[in-house]
Amino acid sequence: MRHVLILGAGRIGRSMTALLQGTGEYQVTLGDRDPATLAKCTTKGAQTLGIDSTDMNALKAAMAGKHAVVGAGPYAVNVFIAEAAAACGVDYFDVTEDVEVTNQVRKFAKGAKSAFVPQCGLAPGFISIVANDLAKQFETLRELRLRVGALPRFPANRLGYNLTWSTDGLINEYLNPCEVIHDGRRVLVPPMEGEERFAINGVEYEAFTTSGGVGSLCETYDGKVETLTYKTIRYPGHCEAMRLILEDLHLKSRRPLLKEILEGAIPETRQDVIIVFVTATGMQDGRLNQISFARAIHGAELDGHAFSGIEITTAGAAAAMIDLKYQGKLPQSGFVRQEDVSLADFLENRFGKVYA
Repeated sequence: MRHVLILGAGRIGRSMTALLQGTGEYQVTLGDRDPATLAKCTTKGAQTLGIDSTDMNALKAAMAGKHAVVGAGPYAVNVFIAEAAAACGVDYFDVTEDVEVTNQVRKFAKGAKSAFVPQCGLAPGFISIVANDLAKQFETLRELRLRVGALPRFPANRLGYNLTWSTDGLINEYLNPCEVIHDGRRVLVPPMEGEERFAINGVEYEAFTTSGGVGSLCETYDGKVETLTYKTIRYPGHCEAMRLILEDLHLKSRRPLLKEILEGAIPETRQDVIIVFVTATGMQDGRLNQISFARAIHGAELDGHAFSGIEITTAGAAAAMIDLKYQGKLPQSGFVRQEDVSLADFLENRFGKVYA
């Protein structure tokens, strides 16, 4: 029995709890500082814990006897969780997209005997595993294009969007610099630019640069590819509308107000669809070739629990990485990149199969 502490009892934390606890091979303790949020956890056999994830003493006490800890709450608290994990020798996982937090986690991973596996979600996360798998099929690589979107199945406003996950994470994506490889060099570019249009199965989408989704791929493929870009997928017109909100109304400099407006005006939805679209271009047998990977993933019911698309893809990806670590299919210590796992191993995993 593996004992796992999940910190953050929001939708992703509760979904991970249901997935791991439901196997009978993991004993999950779900922690959060809000009693009302903890009370929403209905997974049979799971334990709950009231805890402030910025309290180092409380974190160390909660990690006693645990094999792993997962940061599933606000991205900023993951730095505290990672520091405590390093002190306690506990394996660390998170689902953050925040670049600076991941850089801090990397520091705690240096010389650690336990594993530090950040960015275990959809993007960053699964998208990096796919891109790495496609890239390895070429003798020389010209371009990697990563495109991901969490979208409402039934858009009903001018943004063509509903909230499906963390608003703080969404704002981060739209406002922070984006790492890409351009002309063979790692560079930072502004978010909400490079707009493009395409169609998958007859449905039209747009995509534009956003922060964080590329994970560590730019580092991994530095000097190995001419172009590597990550963009977020939305329905056409979303980018222009968001530029009005962020630029013309200047809400990009007032993040708390921006969050309040978004959460007050844009409803959440569980009727979502996750679009994953990765394309690799390069030389195979002396010819320029292209390989693509595309998925459209909806919510599903697993073991009596109903999951939205974003829940099943994010929680499923993180649970798969935990599973793979204890199956010996990931590096067992230090900083672990998402691309350190093979796509075949991931898709064969009982949690990763949601992407198959």
